[in-house]
Amino acid sequence: MPAMRSDAARSRTRILEAARGRPSDTIRLNDLARETGLGVGTVYRHFATVTSLIEALNIDALEELAGAARRIAESSTPGAEFVDLVRKGAELQLVRDGLKELLIAEDVSAEVRALRDEFHRAASVALDAAIAERRIRPDLSIEHIQQLACGVEYAARLGDPSDHPLLLDVMVNGLRPHDESTR
Repeated sequence: MPAMRSDAARSRTRILEAARGRPSDTIRLNDLARETGLGVGTVYRHFATVTSLIEALNIDALEELAGAARRIAESSTPGAEFVDLVRKGAELQLVRDGLKELLIAEDVSAEVRALRDEFHRAASVALDAAIAERRIRPDLSIEHIQQLACGVEYAARLGDPSDHPLLLDVMVNGLRPHDESTR
């Protein structure tokens, strides 16, 4: 990829700064153009779609998540570390609005798709180890856990943000196998 001109790099940075921290479902490219004082064409040259902007805002978080999953899958104790990965993923989704969309959306870039696939492969290895070690219920899949993490993220955004650790603990405790003696 050729180097970006300095004025183009400044424009891109202004757009990203204006969008950062906004709920992803409220981002409108035309609004960003107006707020940054840039032309609509300039904004669309940098980000053809809102999804491409959300990708730019969250690619580092997705790289972090995929890297964490890879390290855990390659570790000597992937099953024991799986819950840490679940917590990290849920916490990142809460602080990085739009990350959830990148984890579940169909229409994403090849780079995002590759990172997401890497995350899913590595997380599946860790989940399989956690199930084999009887740390996680055997009837759960990565997709189930992603749905639960999305639910916790949504619930935390609806309520008091200080409830997030409690909601995450309830979710994580629900991942554990049922103790036959308590039924």
